[in-house]
Amino acid sequence: MAKSTNQNKQTGNKPKKQSKRQRRNKIIVYLMIAAMVLSTFTAGLSFLINS
Repeated sequence: MAKSTNQNKQTGNKPKKQSKRQRRNKIIVYLMIAAMVLSTFTAGLSFLINS
């Protein structure tokens, strides 16, 4: 039990640095979300133009 509290204190003081893979995955997720928003926006514009 004492071990887990020591680990919590250590991780609480210093936030862990993300690995390159985690950062890359985060960037890819944000890019995919931006692409979905842009595609929805352009689909709406094309719908308005064609009607």
